[in-house]
Amino acid sequence: MLITLCYLYLWARWGRRPAALVRATVQRLRASRCSFTFCGAAALPRGARVCLSRGGRVFCVGESQSIDDLNKWALFLVSPFILEAEHVAFVTESIWVQGENLQRPSSSSETLVKWSDCCLPLACRPGDPYQLIAEASVDDFSKLGVAFLEDRLQMANGLIPQKIVSVHLQDSALKELKDQASNKQAEILQPSPEASVENKPELDVMEHVGQEEPKVLGPEATQQKGGASGSEPAGESDRGVGSLELCHLHLSSCHECLELENSTIESVKFASAENIPDLPYDYSGSLESIADDVCPEREGRRVNITGKAPNILLYVGSDSQEALGRFQQVRSVLADCVDTDSYTLYHLPEESALRDPWSDNCLLLVIATRESLPEDLSRKFMAYLSQGGKVLGLSSSFTFAGFQVTSKGALQETVQNLLFSKVDQSQVKLSVLSSGCVYEHPGEWLSLGKLQGHLENEDKDRLIVQVPFGTCGGEAILCQVHLELPPSSSVVRTPEDFDLLKSSNVRRYEVLKEILTTLGLSCDVQQVPALTPLYLLSAAEEIRDPLMQWLGKRVDPEGVIQSSKVSLKFVSSYTSEIEITPAAIPVVTDVEAFSSENFNLDIYRQNLQTKQLGKVILFAEVTPTTMSLLDGLMFEMPQEMGLIAIAVRQTQGKGRGRNAWLSPVGCALSTLLVSIPLRSQLGQRIPFVQHLMSLAVVEAVRSIPEYQDIDLRVKWPNDIYYSDLMKLGGVLVNSTLMGETFYILIGCGFNVTNSNPTICINDLILEYNRQHGADLKPLRTDFLIARTVTVLEKLIDTFQDKGPNGILPLYYKYWVHSAQQVRLGSSEGPTVSIVGLDDSGFLMVHQEGGEVVTVHPDGNSFDMLRNLIIPKQRYAEPPEKHSS
Repeated sequence: MLITLCYLYLWARWGRRPAALVRATVQRLRASRCSFTFCGAAALPRGARVCLSRGGRVFCVGESQSIDDLNKWALFLVSPFILEAEHVAFVTESIWVQGENLQRPSSSSETLVKWSDCCLPLACRPGDPYQLIAEASVDDFSKLGVAFLEDRLQMANGLIPQKIVSVHLQDSALKELKDQASNKQAEILQPSPEASVENKPELDVMEHVGQEEPKVLGPEATQQKGGASGSEPAGESDRGVGSLELCHLHLSSCHECLELENSTIESVKFASAENIPDLPYDYSGSLESIADDVCPEREGRRVNITGKAPNILLYVGSDSQEALGRFQQVRSVLADCVDTDSYTLYHLPEESALRDPWSDNCLLLVIATRESLPEDLSRKFMAYLSQGGKVLGLSSSFTFAGFQVTSKGALQETVQNLLFSKVDQSQVKLSVLSSGCVYEHPGEWLSLGKLQGHLENEDKDRLIVQVPFGTCGGEAILCQVHLELPPSSSVVRTPEDFDLLKSSNVRRYEVLKEILTTLGLSCDVQQVPALTPLYLLSAAEEIRDPLMQWLGKRVDPEGVIQSSKVSLKFVSSYTSEIEITPAAIPVVTDVEAFSSENFNLDIYRQNLQTKQLGKVILFAEVTPTTMSLLDGLMFEMPQEMGLIAIAVRQTQGKGRGRNAWLSPVGCALSTLLVSIPLRSQLGQRIPFVQHLMSLAVVEAVRSIPEYQDIDLRVKWPNDIYYSDLMKLGGVLVNSTLMGETFYILIGCGFNVTNSNPTICINDLILEYNRQHGADLKPLRTDFLIARTVTVLEKLIDTFQDKGPNGILPLYYKYWVHSAQQVRLGSSEGPTVSIVGLDDSGFLMVHQEGGEVVTVHPDGNSFDMLRNLIIPKQRYAEPPEKHSS
């Protein structure tokens, strides 16, 4: 009531002058220790009262939020430290954006306000969001807030403000600041040297909301991306102030660059290719979590800022057994440092490095070879750097910008003491295995980054240097230290050296993680989950007894069905004494014992409307890969007992060729068994299977009433996309021809609830709700898997009855390639327009001369539609046998 009366008084007095209204509100209510918040409407704290609104942003007053623990913050220390009594302490939450995504020019016609000009920074915490505690006078705090509402608040280093919340600093926190300020030097956040933009005032830009609670919120106020929780005090919220782990300050890399290629694909004959996605869309809109009893709670989002696919490419020199061994060494140590659920690590052969368009989809290039680089390859790597690329050199001859690699025989393959300086200028001392080379520069070292390492010898030889390059943010960190090699008696000369390296092994990982973090990667490694047993479930009660009778005749005396890939042991119940390995997995047959938060059997049964497909389910919370689970059952189980394997997580997901199929929680993961007669419409056109599956996923969502405008699409040959911007799913197909029947395993994975680290179907639904004022509910993985299998069976029946023309109109309705142009053969090849699919499922393209030709992918691992080649032959006879 007090807030409401005060608001009405101020409104009557100040009218539509927002700065004066904010200032007066803060002055009059500070004594009550209210919290003043500037944020997006969707992130409004629960119970707060809105005073002002403009567009999607509001100024509101609510419960006091306090901070009493700064142990998890990195401090900007100002000596002498004084928090003036009349000042306001507040937290600014921001996201970090690069390049074209930098803050756009203000739409307001008033002057830009620089954050750093209006406040004194006290402490920060990198992460998502990036958080800064600062203090400001009431006038400056009001000025900052109004500039935020009017979208003209400018921060430094590409930070984009998302929320400003006043906080009360407890006495213990103030004492901590003062104590630290007394013995450390100040670090002041510097703004980017950009001039302010002068504009004319805009009239009546603020809107009075009144006394009612905003109607855009449900009972649980949710948060914007990059914002803190609005329903809990800042000191307690999981994502609010005071909750993240201690991080050092890295203004150049405080974001997390995580984007997942959630699946790669495999198919038959020429019909598919490795397809790491195109340069994807940076999904930077506000997407909030919706609490719903049919949707498992999602993990916190991590924003991909660079817009690149999550690919770390490893170049280890020309092809040889030695190079392959080096690749395994480097891959192993990097996999220990980064979250392999969020990044994929690929070998980059020399031929591919010269030929393929890898740079568009490379988050980090690692060069780990002592060989001299060919001149044309060196130019490729420099071009990648000039485009903003990141390079890590590990004992490599690769240099630029005047640096030279000089050999010092006395250091070669010896253990040396290294002093490593981090970006925050703290130091790590460790024993390292030297390559025998050092970096020298004929001029000054002033252009180097802060991260560097030198030996503790008389010459202070430089073995690690950070070298920025170009105007687009490119940089390299070059090392002549064997960070990729673990302590081993095979790489050192004496037991004493081995002991030195072993004692420094933890610090070796610390240094490597610091380097990778500086280059924009996240090193928050998630532990691989333990494998869980399978459960044998049925979607229809009437097939349960026949299924168990069939199993009784099929298993050996130990209850095992053995295949070349996995051994399934059928047991009535599971105890912890039963071992689970990737090669031997127990299958629990007692349905009464089954329970899962991630898979509801009743929901699956209610939405599976098939005659055969998906009736018998092998379900696991965590399994190596669903593609192997059906191997020993697929040829003998009766067709009316349609098999499907479903998992919540995979630890060894399979993709096209050697590609990984990453499987975070919230991704709908399944492998479906489908049998197709050879002498049938689809049996003569097996490449269409992958098209039908990706189409089934899209149609499963868009055929739900009111969900028809969710912008989910198919991309040839077998990807599921958000519009034409970002991949969120894919298909993998293995087929085996036995006699007159194709036995086809269709692996499919698509993001449903897992916003982290790219985008998911529920994100699209939330964004649609926001844009259209709709109230569509989020979807579940079990619900969508059942609908997808149902739709697929109908599409197969239609295809068998009418051929390609029976499904192509629906396929074209949802595909992303309308009027798209590609080049044939190479990036310099002729430009052609995509026309459609031919009778075998290949792409037809129209050349300038008027001729329509059929093309298939060239196997390019980095961008399937960047280059296409004309196939040497077309399907004229039934496809050859393919082993599963």
